[in-house]
Amino acid sequence: MAKYESREAEWRAYLDGTHPSIRFGQRTFRYVPSAPRCKLCSVPFRGPGRVLLGHFGFTPWAKNPNICSRCVTWLAHGEVSGAEIEISFLFADVRRSSDLARRIGTMDFTRLMQRFYSVASEVLIADEAIVEKFVGDEVVGFFLPLMTGPAHAAAAVRAAEHLLTATGHADDDGPWLPLGAGVHTGTAFVGVVSSGATTEFTALGDAINVAAHVAAQAGPGEILVTTASTTAADIDTTPLERRHLSLKGHQVDAVVMPVPSAPAL
Repeated sequence: MAKYESREAEWRAYLDGTHPSIRFGQRTFRYVPSAPRCKLCSVPFRGPGRVLLGHFGFTPWAKNPNICSRCVTWLAHGEVSGAEIEISFLFADVRRSSDLARRIGTMDFTRLMQRFYSVASEVLIADEAIVEKFVGDEVVGFFLPLMTGPAHAAAAVRAAEHLLTATGHADDDGPWLPLGAGVHTGTAFVGVVSSGATTEFTALGDAINVAAHVAAQAGPGEILVTTASTTAADIDTTPLERRHLSLKGHQVDAVVMPVPSAPAL
């Protein structure tokens, strides 16, 4: 196993997908039945393998059940454990949700938000996101090289497109829930933060704040993607609408990505 000069250096290698333990797990567990398996270490989530290994934390992780909880916690030591790494963020929230709640009533609004949470979770997990949290009318996901390889910015943009399509923004009848989304790429701390009995795998830093502010500027059916993300994703921005955003403490340039057309029936 490779030696690292610091715990942070080892975390960084793991988060960018180059840590040798990933290959070691794949070689070790791939012959243990049965699928589905952790995308990273290949530990089985069903069959005899689940019975044998589930007690050791090799169970689907809540923030992305395509990988196991063990894969994101085994390096954790102390109250703060992680590294700074370039990743991409996606924020999406409901536009004018207070007006919508007043118009349709509390119970119908609650059912609508539950539908949104379910759809957003499915979309983000399918596009290899870590589902950071749902906060009221907002979903937050981040995209790590560990999950996506170097194309994390492209994955975030793709997930935003899929999310707006899934909520009906490309339909002739219009969306069943009006969303605006923002995508930003930058350096953030990623790792485990602990407080007493509570341990959380999360991302922290200025980049996540920028992503939140960008999303807040998006109108219904809009995906605002910052220059940092379009550059990282190698997106041709020539035909796209450009906007200069004056955010809290930041001047950010972004483009408006079109929502893909609904597939023909």
